[in-house]
Amino acid sequence: MPEHPESGVEIESVADLDAALAAGIAPARLRLQDLDLRGYHGFDARRDLAELVVLGGALSPALDAHLRAHGAIIFPGHPDATPIRPYRSRLYTAGELYADLAHGYSATPDARANQWYRSSQAHPDVYSALLQAIHDDSVSDALAEFVADRAVVGVMGGHAVRRGSAGYDAAAHLGFELAERGYLVTTGGGPGAMEAANLGAAAPSMHALAEALATVAQVPDFAPDIGAWARCGLAAARLLGPAPQRPRSLGIPTWFYGHEPPNVFAQGIAKYFSNAIREDWLLAHASAGVIVLPGAAGTVQEVFQFATRAYYASDLPPPLILVGVHHWTQNLPVWPLVQALGAGRPMGQRVALVETPSEAVELLA
Repeated sequence: MPEHPESGVEIESVADLDAALAAGIAPARLRLQDLDLRGYHGFDARRDLAELVVLGGALSPALDAHLRAHGAIIFPGHPDATPIRPYRSRLYTAGELYADLAHGYSATPDARANQWYRSSQAHPDVYSALLQAIHDDSVSDALAEFVADRAVVGVMGGHAVRRGSAGYDAAAHLGFELAERGYLVTTGGGPGAMEAANLGAAAPSMHALAEALATVAQVPDFAPDIGAWARCGLAAARLLGPAPQRPRSLGIPTWFYGHEPPNVFAQGIAKYFSNAIREDWLLAHASAGVIVLPGAAGTVQEVFQFATRAYYASDLPPPLILVGVHHWTQNLPVWPLVQALGAGRPMGQRVALVETPSEAVELLA
């Protein structure tokens, strides 16, 4: 519970609500986040409900009337046509985003959320924009809780890396090595190198990793059939077993890139509508450093977003390690500019260019 006597208290379960009321916390301080209270009777005898905040969820007609009559502030739940819960208190899982995949990818919440987002962009609607902003803020809050007290390493790389390729396998082994050393491996949550790093981090052993890599190679790309790609990924994820109590793999994708579905190997998925907010949190939470595999425009953007943070840092920033000498000096000559930015600044001590992912892991350690 927050220590400041006037601060709000986020309530994410009915058990938390009962505990808060039993502890004597004033209802005016409570923020009920997406709770199902249709059978709840803890407020029936109370009249001190002014400024109690109810964020979405479900209320019985009687409880709704009782709360309103005594001054509670009730934010409406999402309309039936809205495929997401804007007041959610936890990150997504692959099972949640890919529910109903048996009926095709277009039937999943992920696809329907993307369609809703595209429609809201083509035909701007202030209510849809508000719900999306509330959703993204809720996801940011859940993300902060997910990474708390963790050494987070961001792994960046291109979405076009195909399953079964040498680049994909190298990224997966990078994820595995990092997770084995206790890092929470965090990616942009999409396909390609991002998926590979999440897969590797989620693997409990090298044997399980090899089995999963062989399985996903059967459907090398998410185009043209996202459904087949996701089903193959889910089959590989089952080989890895249940997610550990202490997650090893995190994805932070976005509906902004509608052509990039989320990979199924991230054990927590912080999916955003706003790519700008998503990119900011992806890098801000990389407290232990960022490893950048070969990529294109999106990856270059992430390099310089992180470099901007490092450039203005007054203390030593987290390390930034680029992997692939030829790629970052010849194909996309990013490295010379990163070096130039770091010259004479603390950032200069924290940037490096290496040839292989294994070198990056050793340098990070």
